[in-house]
Amino acid sequence: MPAKILVVEDIDSVREVTVLQLRALGHEVIEARDGAEAVDLIERERPLVIVSDILMPRMDGFALAQKLRTTPATADLPIIFLSATYVSMEDEHFALNLGALRFLPKPAETEALAQAVSEALATHAAKNPPLTDREFYVGYRQRLKSKLQQKAQQLNRTRQQLDLVPESQRETYRHILADIQTQYDELQHELDVLSRALQITE
Repeated sequence: MPAKILVVEDIDSVREVTVLQLRALGHEVIEARDGAEAVDLIERERPLVIVSDILMPRMDGFALAQKLRTTPATADLPIIFLSATYVSMEDEHFALNLGALRFLPKPAETEALAQAVSEALATHAAKNPPLTDREFYVGYRQRLKSKLQQKAQQLNRTRQQLDLVPESQRETYRHILADIQTQYDELQHELDVLSRALQITE
């Protein structure tokens, strides 16, 4: 059945593709660029399903899920995660522990996305209790440390490749390097924030 769905994604082109996929399936779609914007929209628009990226500025997908699950009015709101950065089994396990119904690699196949939305509309969010703040901080910090290490390795490989490629290809590699550096900086910022928060709770 058609439903109102909120897509949360900071990259415009990726968000547009997801929105088009869902509209082609007959759904009404509203959009947010990060978790903070999503919280405001959820209060006003009351979507039935959230389809969210994880790595985003201000408030990312993991923090959004924790906020929704620990707020009584939104505790049962189904969440489907899409991610190109958090793709390991440990990432998926943490996402499901947060109460996400599905965890799909990005870009998602339309059929897989359609099935995930259908399941979300037919059921409710996980009934297990939400994570405590400390459980969230500890688990999330582990995920961030893992991703930060991966991004550091990716930066080193790209820098090495930049030195080896012909001059005609170097501008492309510089853009790639800049994108990876931005993602690394975002992850480092999130890790710093979470580490401070964890110290407060200890």
